[in-house]
Amino acid sequence: MAIVTVDFDGTLYQGNSFTIMMEMGKKRFTIKQWAVVGNGLVKAAAVGAVKGKNRFRHDFFKAFARAFKGNTDEELEQFFRELVKRGKKDVHGDLVETIREHQRNGDTVVLLSGALQPFLKLFAQELQLDVHILSTELECDEDGICTGELGQIVNGRIKVERLLQWIDSNQHSEAHHASEIWAYADSESDIPLLHYATHPILVNPKEDMIKVAEQNKWAIFAGKHGDSSHAST
Repeated sequence: MAIVTVDFDGTLYQGNSFTIMMEMGKKRFTIKQWAVVGNGLVKAAAVGAVKGKNRFRHDFFKAFARAFKGNTDEELEQFFRELVKRGKKDVHGDLVETIREHQRNGDTVVLLSGALQPFLKLFAQELQLDVHILSTELECDEDGICTGELGQIVNGRIKVERLLQWIDSNQHSEAHHASEIWAYADSESDIPLLHYATHPILVNPKEDMIKVAEQNKWAIFAGKHGDSSHAST
């Protein structure tokens, strides 16, 4: 039995949640909400130009979360359900089938991503995937009203830390005794997780990540029409 982690943006979802969130915000947000996002986007771009694209992504998500302040569970679900409808056409169908095969083999699948948790929960429901989700949480108060704050953004080394915490918290489950860790991921920020996994697999890798795969002899996902092949120098 193995634990199988699957990244979202660029992996299970071949689009970018940043892009469709922006599109949805333009359509659904009030002028006040959009002002919050726009102001945060300008600041994120300025910081990101110095500290890199991951910092830009983090700051953008924080600004987007502030736009949800005061929303109820129902309002959040309505927003993210429409987001799923827009994004589901870009699902990696071959990877979905591979996930189902892992589950038929008794493996535990974890959707491990920096994307917002409400979005991922509804996306998994839409795909009828019964998976565990470890992702960035959009915080709500005891009445279910969004506070506009985010929990820890699950990216880079944080993915490994959250996975280990989750395994430790499931001491009485089969996952705690898994002998293998699989990781399906695509980007530079996933490198710590790929190094940690016993079976690292690159999905939709860009040229820079193909080079990383070659250096580390990591597999590249070929889909249902072919086995995952190992990159070699």
